[in-house]
Amino acid sequence: MIGLDNSILYTALPALEGALGASPEQGLWIINAYPLVLSGLLLGTGALGDRVGHRLMFLVGLAIFGLASLGAAFAPGPMELIVARGMLGMGAAVMMPATLALIRLTFPDERERNTAIGIWGSVAVAGGALGPVVGGVLIQHFWVGSVFLINVPIVVVALVLTVALAPENLPNLDKQWDVVSSFYALLALSGVTMAIKQAAHMQSRALLLGALVAAVLGGVLFVRRQHRLADPLLTFDIFRSRMFTGGVLAAVGGMFVLAGAELMTTQKLQLVDELTPLAAGATVAVMAFAAIPASTLGGANLHTVGFLPLIAGGFVGAAAGALVVAAGGSSISVMLGLVLLGLSAGSVMSVSSIAIIGAAPMHRSGMAAGVEEVSYELGTLVTVALTGSLLQAGLDRGADYTDAYTGVMAMLAGAAVLFSAATWWCFRDNPKSGGTHA
Repeated sequence: MIGLDNSILYTALPALEGALGASPEQGLWIINAYPLVLSGLLLGTGALGDRVGHRLMFLVGLAIFGLASLGAAFAPGPMELIVARGMLGMGAAVMMPATLALIRLTFPDERERNTAIGIWGSVAVAGGALGPVVGGVLIQHFWVGSVFLINVPIVVVALVLTVALAPENLPNLDKQWDVVSSFYALLALSGVTMAIKQAAHMQSRALLLGALVAAVLGGVLFVRRQHRLADPLLTFDIFRSRMFTGGVLAAVGGMFVLAGAELMTTQKLQLVDELTPLAAGATVAVMAFAAIPASTLGGANLHTVGFLPLIAGGFVGAAAGALVVAAGGSSISVMLGLVLLGLSAGSVMSVSSIAIIGAAPMHRSGMAAGVEEVSYELGTLVTVALTGSLLQAGLDRGADYTDAYTGVMAMLAGAAVLFSAATWWCFRDNPKSGGTHA
C-alpha cells in the first residue's frame, strides 16, 4: 500500500490535474508531498518506535494513513490534495520503520530473516511498480478520488491482522525522540526539492537562492543537533561501514532509476503514444512482474552469490534497460527494456535492505530501519523532482516531447552507471551475509 501510493498517481496525474484545475508544478507537488514528508519524518519515527514499541507505531501509522486517504479522496482542490498527500506521508513514516523492526523480531534466524526481507522488498517493489496499472484501472472505471479511497479497506484489514498476528509491543522508555531533528530534516529535504525544481526552470533566482539556503541551513542544524543529543536520531559513524553505506547507495539509486523511468514512461505513453491510463499502466507493470522474482530470489540466495553481482551488476542491467526503453522502436523492444529494468531493480533492492539492517548494531535497529526507508524515499523524491523538472525544462525550450523524454532516460542510465561504480567499491570484497550484527 505504501509503495503503491508512491506511484499510483503516475497514470492518474493527468486526470487529477484536469479535475482539480492543477498546474504542472502543482501536479509535481501533489506527487512529491508524499515522499517529502515521509523522508523528513522517517528517522524520527524510527527512534520513536524504539521508545513506544514498533507494534503500536504500526497501528497508529495505519490509522493516520486511512484517515488521510479519505481526505485525499474528497479533496476539493489542488492545495487541499497536497496537504492530504503530506498527511499520507506522515502515516507512512510512522508505520514504515516498524515493518522491518517487526520482521527482525519475528525471525531471529539470519537465513530466515534474509528471505523474509527479500519477500518484503519484493512486495515494496511490486507495490511501486503496480501503482500505474492500479491507477489506470481506477481512473478508467471510477472517479479520480478512487486512487486514494482504495487504501481504506486495506487499512482496515491490516489493522485486524496486526492485532491478531504481530509480535507483542516492546517499548524501551530509555530511548529518546527528538521532534526538532525531524523538523530540521524536513526543512533540508524541502529545500533540496525546491532547489531542483527551480534550477531546472530558472524562473526565479530568489526562490532558488532561498531553497538552497533552506537546504543548507536545515542540514547544518540537523548535524549539529545530532552531535549534542545524548540519543541522536542518526549517528554518522554508522556510515563508516562500507556495507551500510553501500546498502544506502543501492536503495537510493535503485529507486532513483526505477521510479524515474516509471514516471517518465507512463506519462510519455499517455501524452505521446495516446494510450489510455489503463494501457499505459499495464505496459509499465511488466517491471513489477520482473522485479518480484528477482527480489525474492536475491534475498534467498545472497549466501551463495554475494552482494556484488546483485547490486553493482544490477545497476549495470538497469542502465542497459533504461537505454533500450529510451531508444523506443517497437513495442516489443520497449517491453524488453522495461523487463530488464524490473529484473535489475529487484536484484538491487532485494539485498540493499539486508546490507543496511545487517550492518547496524542491534541497539541501532530502529535507526537503521529509518535510514533504510529514508534511502528509498529519498531516491523517489529526488527523481520525481529532477526528471519532472528536466522534462518540463526541455519542453519549455521547444524540444519535442520524445526528444526530451529520451534525454531524461539517458540521464537515468548514466546515473545507474555511477551507482554501479560506487556500490562496486563498497562491496568489492563480495560479502555473502548481512554482517556480524545481523
